[in-house]
Amino acid sequence: MDNISTFSSFSLTAFNDSSTSRITIFSFALPGYSLTIFVNSLLILIILLDKVLHQPMYIFVCTLCINGLYGATGFYPPFLYYLLIKTHVISLEECVIQSFVIFTYALGEFTNLSVMAFDRYLAICRPLYYHTVMTSVTVWRLLTFIWMFPCFTAILIIMMALRYPLCMNQIDKLYCETWILERLACQVDTAQFVISGIFTCAINVLVFFVFCSYVKIIIACKHSVQNHKKFITTCLPHVVAFSNYVVWSLINSLYARFGIDNMPQALTNFLSVSYLVVPPLVNPLIYGVVLTPIRMRAKYVFRRLKIR
Repeated sequence: MDNISTFSSFSLTAFNDSSTSRITIFSFALPGYSLTIFVNSLLILIILLDKVLHQPMYIFVCTLCINGLYGATGFYPPFLYYLLIKTHVISLEECVIQSFVIFTYALGEFTNLSVMAFDRYLAICRPLYYHTVMTSVTVWRLLTFIWMFPCFTAILIIMMALRYPLCMNQIDKLYCETWILERLACQVDTAQFVISGIFTCAINVLVFFVFCSYVKIIIACKHSVQNHKKFITTCLPHVVAFSNYVVWSLINSLYARFGIDNMPQALTNFLSVSYLVVPPLVNPLIYGVVLTPIRMRAKYVFRRLKIR
């Protein structure tokens, strides 16, 4: 790595608050991370242990929770560590690893939510073909797409970013991510613009696919009371989860690209981490409350814990 880069370490300049402020943030961040781990792990265990829930829809909910745990773990432990120390220096290797984790989490949310939209589209708009199309082989292929597409894309973009020496070592953020590596590079060539453009188009295609799927689902539900009930019980949490993630991702993306002058540092930091903090905590709560089989199973687990 040292042969590639001018710098071997970088300073996270967003950690510039007082020690009292950092301790206050730590006192909220640690319980937030603990709660994120708990609610996601509980939902994952419920789905894995209950054979009734071994269906495509719940399997994809499970992978969404796993991805949420993965993304939160890529952000929280380093963040909590830097809140407790005076120097906020991250090595190039650590920066690359964190960039990979956060990028694959972010893109993995889009691929997972797109696959879930496809599953609901088949279940409501093409119910006669659902079991024919959504076989175990199809489920495995979709799971492979959910995980492999983000991994290969992250590797490609990071390799492109590290082709040139890095001429800056100041990172005005609480963590490392791929676009920061691009900004730190001494130069950017046409190939990087092309790769970034393709990636942006891919994200837009996934978002457009989910949007079109739910337009067709809503149209189908207008003509069927049964479909309407199915939409409320199985599609509504997905729509909320998708909207929640898109909104926070869009806010982070707009701020990262354009920025806003004279914005308080605390608000700036929150906007930069919102898509890493909010969806992993909110998603399992949404599915745990709305999806009846998961909710009933969770109630059973809590009753057993109270008895013991």
